[in-house]
Amino acid sequence: MTTGLTMVPPGVVLLAVAILVALLPRKAGHALGVGASAVTLAWMWLVPDGAHLQTEFLGFSTVLFNVDEFSRLMGIIFAVTGVVAVLYSYASEADGVQTGFAFSYLASSFGAVFAGDWLTLIFFWELMAVTSTLLVWYYRGKAVRAGYRYAIFHGIGGTLLMAAILQTYVAKGTFLFASVPGGPEVAGITAGLPAALAAVGIGVNVGFIGLHTWLPDTYPRPHIAASVFLCVFTTKTGVYGMYRAFPDGHIALAYMGGGMAVFGATYALFQNDMRRLLSYHIQSQVGYMIAGVGIGSALSQAGAFAHVFNHILYKGLLFMTAGVVIYRTGEESLKKLGGLARKMPITAGAFTIAALSIAGFPGFNGFVSKGIIISGSHYTFGAGPLPIGEFHTLEWLLLLGGIGTFMSFIKFGYYAFFHGSYDGDVEDANRGQSIAMIAVAALCVFYGIVVPTSPLASVIPGDLGLFSILPFDVTSDVVVEKVYKTYTVDHIVEGVVLGVLGLIGFALTKKPLSKLGRVPDIDAIYNRGIFYGGRGLVVGVTELWAGVDRAVMRTVAAAKRVGTDPQSTARRLGYGSADQPVVLRAGIGRSVFVLVALVSLALAVLLLA
Repeated sequence: MTTGLTMVPPGVVLLAVAILVALLPRKAGHALGVGASAVTLAWMWLVPDGAHLQTEFLGFSTVLFNVDEFSRLMGIIFAVTGVVAVLYSYASEADGVQTGFAFSYLASSFGAVFAGDWLTLIFFWELMAVTSTLLVWYYRGKAVRAGYRYAIFHGIGGTLLMAAILQTYVAKGTFLFASVPGGPEVAGITAGLPAALAAVGIGVNVGFIGLHTWLPDTYPRPHIAASVFLCVFTTKTGVYGMYRAFPDGHIALAYMGGGMAVFGATYALFQNDMRRLLSYHIQSQVGYMIAGVGIGSALSQAGAFAHVFNHILYKGLLFMTAGVVIYRTGEESLKKLGGLARKMPITAGAFTIAALSIAGFPGFNGFVSKGIIISGSHYTFGAGPLPIGEFHTLEWLLLLGGIGTFMSFIKFGYYAFFHGSYDGDVEDANRGQSIAMIAVAALCVFYGIVVPTSPLASVIPGDLGLFSILPFDVTSDVVVEKVYKTYTVDHIVEGVVLGVLGLIGFALTKKPLSKLGRVPDIDAIYNRGIFYGGRGLVVGVTELWAGVDRAVMRTVAAAKRVGTDPQSTARRLGYGSADQPVVLRAGIGRSVFVLVALVSLALAVLLLA
């Protein structure tokens, strides 16, 4: 189906806008970015389901723009991010070129989530890696080295995903998704080796344990406004890609997601750098989404995409509040802050809403989406190897991650806003920053209370909330395996109990945590291993080549002596004496020369091969 709205993919249009944002005067460029994002948001609401733009590229059938329930949800929240993040960038003194790079990153993310085939998706996937790396590098300084490691990670991940896509093409004969006309009968990446390669390749983007270190390494380095963009697109596009690759889920993905939820929350608790703490919590929260995708039920996958939507809101807000603190104080470490709530009430209020949202406290959006995923882990997934009472293995992993989340953000708020005092005069967020933060904070509350079973459902229809754009109707027993009701006594008690346990946990660990230095992550092992292993490999290859070179040069020198003075060479080798004919000695010399030359030629061929 092709209409006027779908003739040009939004990613292509937004890439053109990104160029203009960088070239226009700063105020005009940022205004264009906000306006283009707002228009795109309206576009996402109006474009009909099933709309697609199909064409051919290099003889392959491709779909440059495909609209379904999943891509529409991603497009809506990406467009909302564009509006508030560009406004925040302008208010935080980002220049036009930086915002142009950020907007190109947004545009390439649009291209990826609206792709209708693997070939288009991998093109925009790699373009995302390029544009986000340029956004990091633009800040220079320490961001350059972090961006280099970031690029290596995503280059490897993209290569593995490309290998999986090519093997899937060999098996299916098409790059198209199963949901578009002409697509294959079986959706997703082909099982076996292609599926394993895709899981690891996409796992880089979503922060699988062991593949996650680019997150806390990179996101604290660039401009504060760049971090707001970075925290949104790569990991959430990764969740979308994981669903496209594994639409029926996979048990390994589900448990990896549970592990990520716990691991990320634990390492976040160890951090004192604000943006590093928030970066580890990206891994933790994305773990919930991956668990939802891995469970594979309609209920859990609806929860995964609800959490994608909500996470973008509260995580962007958390990076905005941390950015304002850095913008006003110049400090990154919680150890150098304190008592800012009295001087920065707007920022402190926005942080509190975002913290309660990410922790999943009743009344805020994280409570809604986390609850759906946890419900899916209990009702639509096996008990697993380590159930505890009525709690299934994956379920208690997700609940444990929730306690860690409460502990982390109690720590953040305690040291930054509510404990002690900060010396010196500090202003609150400026007007543009305040508008961006208040708007997102309002959405965090709105999507937390506007649900079908909310106490306010009689006042504000649930159709206006998040449930209306989810890919599956979680309130219908025809669609999902277990109907989900948000505000039940059990769910509210669960959310409150997690908060209380988080408060107790922080109180018990506050003193030992305050004495911690930087806790090494897994990259402390493999960064060192890669460095010394790489150096050893380079030195080894260099020395081997030098040894071969010396041997070859000695052989050439010997051959030269044979050719220039065959008589003395023959005598040294014991052939004849001075009274033997010169012809014989010369013949022997030529034979030795030919032999040496042949050996040298064979050695050279082996080296070149």
